[in-house]
This record gives sequence, structure tokens and C-alpha cells, in this order.
Amino acid sequence: MDDKRILSEVSALLDDLTKPKGSLGRLEDYASRLAVIQGRVPPRVRRKAAFVLAGDHGVVSRGVSLYPKEVTAQMFANIMAGGAGINVLSRACGFDVFVVDAGVDADLPDYPSGGADGKPRYVPMKAVRGTKDFTVEPAFTENEFLQCLHNGQKLADLAVREGYDIVALGDMGIGNTTSAAAVLAGYGFDPDLVVDRGTGIDDAALDRKRALITEAVAARGPYPTPESVGAAFAGPEIATAAGVILGLKGKGVACMLDGFPITAGAVIAWKIDPSVTDYLFAGHLSRVKGHRPVLEALGLEPVVSLDMRLGEGTGAVIGGFIVELGARIAGEMSRFSDAAVSKASGEEKDF
Repeated sequence: MDDKRILSEVSALLDDLTKPKGSLGRLEDYASRLAVIQGRVPPRVRRKAAFVLAGDHGVVSRGVSLYPKEVTAQMFANIMAGGAGINVLSRACGFDVFVVDAGVDADLPDYPSGGADGKPRYVPMKAVRGTKDFTVEPAFTENEFLQCLHNGQKLADLAVREGYDIVALGDMGIGNTTSAAAVLAGYGFDPDLVVDRGTGIDDAALDRKRALITEAVAARGPYPTPESVGAAFAGPEIATAAGVILGLKGKGVACMLDGFPITAGAVIAWKIDPSVTDYLFAGHLSRVKGHRPVLEALGLEPVVSLDMRLGEGTGAVIGGFIVELGARIAGEMSRFSDAAVSKASGEEKDF
């Protein structure tokens, strides 16, 4: 069924629901987008997954973060224990949590696979033990970067195999706003628009961070392919997110983006294949200043704006839950054609 036919059918369905036309606003838009993504009317949301992708960044050695890289592994353990923000919000919003070692620079414990009783599931996919310092050399070798893309595609296959209709992507990695900003600068975004304080560095550290990125972008070029930018600057979680997004193409699964680092991963995927925006949603607008211009470049409108900047997928699951409400409206409300409710006459918009 082609997209135009799907849109016509879902529009007719939404207009037949027992409410004034268009009265549920963006929830109706989300229902329409999900219908096109899934190729079915009404759309449905059976299961939802949150992939929390974790990795370390060599550039942390340059003093771009308030926190040492060891915090990545410590927060990984906190999420596996169920005590992080993403755990609380995922439980509330009905997401299963997968915690992915995309490239943590530590020997992680042999965590149980989890998944029972709402516990997180551990996914070991360590492509690298953190990246190299991109101010000195490319963050990845070509093969390391391609391995991260491949791992992300495997996660996409897992989501499809297990019947997830919405996948939320989140990140955990000290220094990843620096890597994300470098990726974006490598693609031509103005560093003044995309370099921010991350975990809260002071003015001097912010100036140093911007200078390091600007100098590295000049030093690592030229960039003959979209992949060459990712290999030069991305972190393991950012590159793996790009792979998930690419792997979901044509699979009927909606992908919810979280904040700045994950959106940088989406830009990598978009530069490789511009059609990926067809199934992407921006879960929220992060407080990180570079997030808005990047979402605008992708043509994505955030579902919510709550002044958040935690990461982990927290904004993605909140946005995903709201998008699910659109599907529930389309699939569960009564219809004028079935219910004993009279439609409005003429051009009336309200009951």
C-alpha cells in the first residue's frame, strides 16, 4: 500500500472518530506518521524498546568534561541495577530497556542478560575500548567505525525480531557532547552553534573545547564520504546509533531520538541515507544549545520540550510514549460511523 493511500485512509479514520476534526492536534499527526511508517491503518504499538548505548571517548583526556571517563562504566552499572533516570521513566512509559556496551573503556562485569520482571537487558557489543583522542588522530579506524554501524544494524534486527514498534535511542558516555559537536562541525555546522558546556564546564573550558574541535576538524580533513566524518570524530555510542537508524529502514519501526549525541548519530545516518528521516521522531528538545539547529536541519519537530539534558534516552521514551498515544487514539476511539453520536454540521469545529 503506497504512502498516499495510507495517508488518505488514516485521515478518513481520524475524521470519523468521535471528536471534532483535528481536535487532538499533534496526536493525530503522530498517528498518521506511524500509519505510514507501519503501512497499516490504524497504526499499532505492541512493544517499545529503549536502547541505551554506552561508549567512551579519548578526547576526555583533553579536559572537555567535568567528569572522568570512569563514570561511564559506573553509570552503566547504575542503569543495569535499575536506579537511573532512564529506568524510572521507561517503567512509567512502558519501554523495555537494553543497555548496550558499544565501546566502554573498561572490563564490565558479566551482567545477566536480564529482561525478566522488567529488568534491563545487557547487550555486549564492544567494538572498541573507547575511541582515540580525535585531536591527535582519527577517533576510529575505518573498520572500527564500520563495526559500530554493523552492531547498530544488529540491534535494529533484534528490535524487528522481537516485535518492537517503537525504538528509543539513548546514550551514556563521558565526553560525548564533544564528539557529537565535532561530528556536526565536520559536516559543516558552525561550531559556535553546536559546541556547548556539556556537563557544565566553565567559560575557559568551553573556549578550549571549541578551539580543540575547530582545529581537529581542519586537521582530520578532507572528508570524502559521510562515513569518513564519523570515523574521524564519533564515539562508539554515536556511531552505533547511526547503525540502528540505518538498520531500521523499511522495517516498519519508528525511531525516537533522544538528545544531542544521539541526534549527531542521526545526522551520520542521514548523510549516508537522507531517507532515514521518514521514520525518525525527535523525542524532545534538549537544553544543549546545539540540539535545536540540528533538529531543524533534519526537519524534525520535538515532541516535548522539558528543559532536559540528561541523555540515557530519557527524552526519547517520554516522546515515544506520547507518540504511542496517537496510535491508541486511532485504534481505540469509537467512530461516528459505528457509535450513536451525531457529527457536526457544516464547518463547526467543536462539540
